[in-house]
This record gives sequence, structure tokens and C-alpha cells, in this order.
Amino acid sequence: TLFRSLDAVEEAVVVMEDDPHFNAGCGSVLNEKGEVEMDAIIMDGKDLSSGAVSAVRCIANPIKLARLVMEKTPHVLLTDRGASLFARAQGVAEVPGESLITEKSRKRWEDNLKPSSTPVLSQMHGNHEGGFGTVGAVAIDSAGNVACATSTGGMTNKMVGRVGDTPCIGSGGYADNLVGACSTTGEGEAIMKVTLARLILYHMQQGMSPADASDAALNYMKNRVESEGGVIVVSKSGDWTAKFSTNQMSWAAVKDDTLQCGVYHGENMTIPVSNVIASQ
Repeated sequence: TLFRSLDAVEEAVVVMEDDPHFNAGCGSVLNEKGEVEMDAIIMDGKDLSSGAVSAVRCIANPIKLARLVMEKTPHVLLTDRGASLFARAQGVAEVPGESLITEKSRKRWEDNLKPSSTPVLSQMHGNHEGGFGTVGAVAIDSAGNVACATSTGGMTNKMVGRVGDTPCIGSGGYADNLVGACSTTGEGEAIMKVTLARLILYHMQQGMSPADASDAALNYMKNRVESEGGVIVVSKSGDWTAKFSTNQMSWAAVKDDTLQCGVYHGENMTIPVSNVIASQ
């Protein structure tokens, strides 16, 4: 049976939501009240179907709920209470909010309660502590279908109810079989202003490679709204890139049975997939 790109991106994001090192699911950053509110989006490039949730609480895997929104409702985005009601109706188990909070995210929240703190800067440039990154995935399958998925806890110490770019179609992610797929990370307000994911695919439609399109869009965002970010992109032909204007971004890609991964600029480690599987 064909393993669809849509299934691949969902499963990849579920793994990262369950990993407390990342700012998604368990490990999400906290809002100003010390609570977890999460956003997620998934998109199918075959017919532009998309599902998203925002400001959801007590859900271990928001990306699964986003897919249910896509497949079980006529809508694209459900938020807060409505998303919770839908989750219950679909039999999605709720988890205690405390179970999603890690010591690292609580400490980051406490540090940013100080009057002199700068939450956005600390999250964007304080990654020497590790983690606190939005998670995402893009994929293309053997049928040529592309998909994207993105999930996040948002910005630390954000206002209650704040929603960033992640669940906004064209900002946190976009997928179209005619072009490719993209997932983004960075300061949500800036990403929304330039609709970063769709901007990258627009550049690709004009003939740019995924790498050149990503560089052009990230440079535009930096020059126009003075903000940095990162993206992962795959084209309809299977070319891919991972680009970022921040100091670092953890990324990994698999193509032709080879795994490539890196964190810092210029870093690209190559490992046979068989070695990775054997080590599990």
C-alpha cells in the first residue's frame, strides 16, 4: 500500500509533539498565565484540503486534531472552545494541562515574568539552552502528492488567546501539488505579515529553486519587518531545502535511503537510513 505524504507529515509531527525538547505538544511554552495553548495545521497538496486548530488546551497531539478538522468538518480552522468541543465529539482524549508542561518551559516562563524581560528575543535567540522550536514536516510521495504539517506552543509569555502564524494557511504552512510544500518557524506576527509559506511557493512558481525561493522570502521578511525565521521546503519534483536566518534550526531530511541533518549554518551530516533503523 502507498504510504501517503499526508500520513508521513502527520506521523513525523506527532513524534516531535511527544518529544519534550520541542515547543509543541508536551514541552510547549507557556502563556502569560502559565498555561499551554497550542496551534497546528496540516495541508494536502492534492486538492488543497487543510485543517487547523488554534489556542487548544489539554490535547497531547494537536496535529491529529487538525487532520480531523480537515477530514470531518467543512471548515479549515477551529479555535479554543470550539476546537475542544469538536475534539470531545471525535473521541479525542483530553490530558491534564500540567502533563504538557516541562521544567524548562516553566523556567523560561518565570524568567520572562521579570519587568526587564524580552520574551520574543529570548525565544528567538536564546536557543543555546536547546529546544523551544516550532515543529514541522513536508513530504512528497511516490504518487507526486505533497503535504505539510506544523505544530507549536507559540511564543512564551504570550497573551491568553494569542494565535501566531502556525494555524494560518499560507503562513505556517502551505502545500500544492502544482508547486511544492513548505513549513515555517519564527516570530508568528512577522511570518503572517509576509505570508511566508505562500511567498516561498510563489517564488518557486516563478522558476526559483526551493533554496533560492526560501532565501529570497527570508531576506524579504528580514528587510521588510525586521524578523528572522526558518523553513523546510520540498518541490513537486522532490528537490528540498532547509533554510533559516536565525542562528540555528534543527532539521533532517530523507531522500533515496539517505538521511541528512543539521543544526547550525553549513552543517550537513549524512547517514544511511539503514544505520538509523538498526540503531533504534
